[in-house]
Amino acid sequence: MFILVGATIFSMVFQAADGPVWVEHLLTKLPGGHLGFLIFVNVLVFFLAFFLDFFELSFIVVPVLAPIADKMGIDLIWFGVLLAVNMQTSFLHPPFGFALFYLRSVAPEKPYVDAHTGKTMEPVTTMQIYKGAIPFLLLQLSMVAILIAFPALVTGGLDKPVKVDMKAVEQQMLQDLNETDQSSDFNTIVVPGGNAAPATGDGNKAPNPASGGGLPEAGSGAGDSSFGPVGGEANDPMKAIQDSIGK
Repeated sequence: MFILVGATIFSMVFQAADGPVWVEHLLTKLPGGHLGFLIFVNVLVFFLAFFLDFFELSFIVVPVLAPIADKMGIDLIWFGVLLAVNMQTSFLHPPFGFALFYLRSVAPEKPYVDAHTGKTMEPVTTMQIYKGAIPFLLLQLSMVAILIAFPALVTGGLDKPVKVDMKAVEQQMLQDLNETDQSSDFNTIVVPGGNAAPATGDGNKAPNPASGGGLPEAGSGAGDSSFGPVGGEANDPMKAIQDSIGK
């Protein structure tokens, strides 16, 4: 908890003092371009791991390096995996290697008698633990070099970014809007097949009551439930419900 609070305060002060700008100017001018930047960053993280653990490096160092890598065009997923593999060495070397402390806590400090062979076994010293961690440390550093040499090991299985042509999208949207405006013309009738036919009659002319304009003729609305049954009798919902229950 204290580490997280301290890292947050450090980041805020570092941002207020324009620290990222200074670091960016320092690292972007390194010789070798992207390769020089990656070598310098991994060497820096490796030596910082002697005194800071994985958690502290993630909250203090990575937020400073990630924006610079992004501006240089480096894939952030690959860069994050690379730093994660490098920061794992913090568990394997002194003075704060947690894996060494775990092994020291279970390794015998005094001579003991083996329960199966009955022989007296020598204790495991701290220096033996340190020497035994060297092959694993070299294996971890070799993996860092392999990831730098072959980025496709990380990025090969990722989805490729989809490029969207915004101008083409804008033109398509304008075309759809124009077609919508044309189809909303009240003087045209859209018939099956996509052809528009002009509407018959004058759309602005009011119906003539004398000629029964707008009303269905007698016998023509026999099947139209909106005008009730033939004879002018209105539909009664309650009567329909009673009839259905009586049936």
